[in-house]
Amino acid sequence: MTKLLWNALLASPAILGVALSTPVAAQNATDNSQLLNKLQNYSAEGRSNSLNQVTNVNQLRDVSPSDWAYEALRSLVDRYGCIVGYPNQTYRGNRALSRYEFAAGLNSCLNQIERLIASSEAILREDIDTLNRLIQEFEAELATLGGRVDNLESRIAFLEDHQFSTTTKLEGEVVFGLAQEFNYDNEVVFQDRVRLAFVSSFTGKDALYTRLDASNATAFNDIDTGVLTYQTADSGNDLGIGWLAYYFPIGDIVDVYLPAAFPLWQDFVPTVSPYLDSFTGATGSLSSFGESSPIYKIGLANGGGVGFNVNPLDMLTISAGFFGGDTFNPDADTDGGIFNEEYSFLGQLTVNLLDDKLQLAATYVNGQFSANAGNDNSIFDLGVGSARARQPLGEFRKVSVNAYGLAASYEIGDFVAINAFGMYADADPAQGRGADSEIWSYGIGAAFPDLIKEGSLAGLVVGVEPYADGEDNPLHIEGFYKYQLNDNISITPGVIWIQAPSGDKDEDDAVIGVVRTTFTF
Repeated sequence: MTKLLWNALLASPAILGVALSTPVAAQNATDNSQLLNKLQNYSAEGRSNSLNQVTNVNQLRDVSPSDWAYEALRSLVDRYGCIVGYPNQTYRGNRALSRYEFAAGLNSCLNQIERLIASSEAILREDIDTLNRLIQEFEAELATLGGRVDNLESRIAFLEDHQFSTTTKLEGEVVFGLAQEFNYDNEVVFQDRVRLAFVSSFTGKDALYTRLDASNATAFNDIDTGVLTYQTADSGNDLGIGWLAYYFPIGDIVDVYLPAAFPLWQDFVPTVSPYLDSFTGATGSLSSFGESSPIYKIGLANGGGVGFNVNPLDMLTISAGFFGGDTFNPDADTDGGIFNEEYSFLGQLTVNLLDDKLQLAATYVNGQFSANAGNDNSIFDLGVGSARARQPLGEFRKVSVNAYGLAASYEIGDFVAINAFGMYADADPAQGRGADSEIWSYGIGAAFPDLIKEGSLAGLVVGVEPYADGEDNPLHIEGFYKYQLNDNISITPGVIWIQAPSGDKDEDDAVIGVVRTTFTF
């Protein structure tokens, strides 16, 4: 047997599945996901030379059901069980068969007979003769398969020799933001944020995220609301840990989220805001408020915690999580430790209906926030809400919060998604003395995916950012269009208009213009 034929026989089923959609290849493709990931880098190459599938059986005179070759292979299949069908358990017997698919079936029989010979099983001499005739008949097709396999094997060998890690891949997002707020004392700014995430998997079902962040993106002066998604922190572009977390399943219905640094509720909790919520990334809405309900920005921690998603039914997700304020800090006087004075707890029920087009969610958050030793007792993080909503009892009071939220979304076909939310929070003195404060927020959003070009997104958000009782409503109106330039670059111009941006209708409205460029890889 020639080396070319031997390579064709030993070719990975995943390779054959990608190139030919053969029954045997597709059957085993899911067992070789690592190889498939590598092959995806080359999937766009050579498409003009791809094998043409014949759709008219009259074109297949030499492998028609009445031909000796067809009947010979069918006999081998019946005797040795070479072909078991496609992954969906169908054989597609009424489908036209190309010579390349026929040759791949022949490969399968050769593999099976090789295994039988190696195990000293008896093979009929007439079947050996039949195989020899088939090999000669389909020599050109087998040679084509072998050439493709050799080419892919050489590329894979190069990747393996130069790969960073067998368990880790690199994901990145770089944002360039050109923005100005027009009615307050703010200049035009050109800001950036960089995120590099090392994603490691040790079992194929888990994921360890180690993300490094650098940024110089600060929020605008003199207004409390309208913070952009990429204006999360100013590190002077010094690189540091931005997120550290591990995901893993327990059985078939429980998924665990185990963060060690800077967790977000939306890291694991369904936020019921399709397309607009990019999890503080820069591919959805322009503003932090526009992503999803502000209830998911209550009680975010510097340290870690734990979260769970339980799916007892396909339509139901039960989410629960606990974040400690400073889990890494052993000092009790500054409210450090996992189970000390600063914490937050979230529970949510999410129901998916109409093939996941309709989502409904009910959320509860309980938290306590300390002001000891200079700790920030802000209820909301990531720049949503007025100053009084974030610190309703002042800077130096320990605050206890109970928050309740409802959210819904509905996707109309593949072109429109609408979401709405409402949130109420009651903030009390943690020691039980003094007046409490009520906080409200609500909004509606509409997303138009793939508008004009695939991957692009138009969005409109209208709502009221969190405000405390006694304040005027900070009405937030946002419109944007993300143009997907190519697979890795998007450009998003947009405008945000906010009435009473700090909770006082007598102050000037805020108008923010943004052009955001996002690079992903």
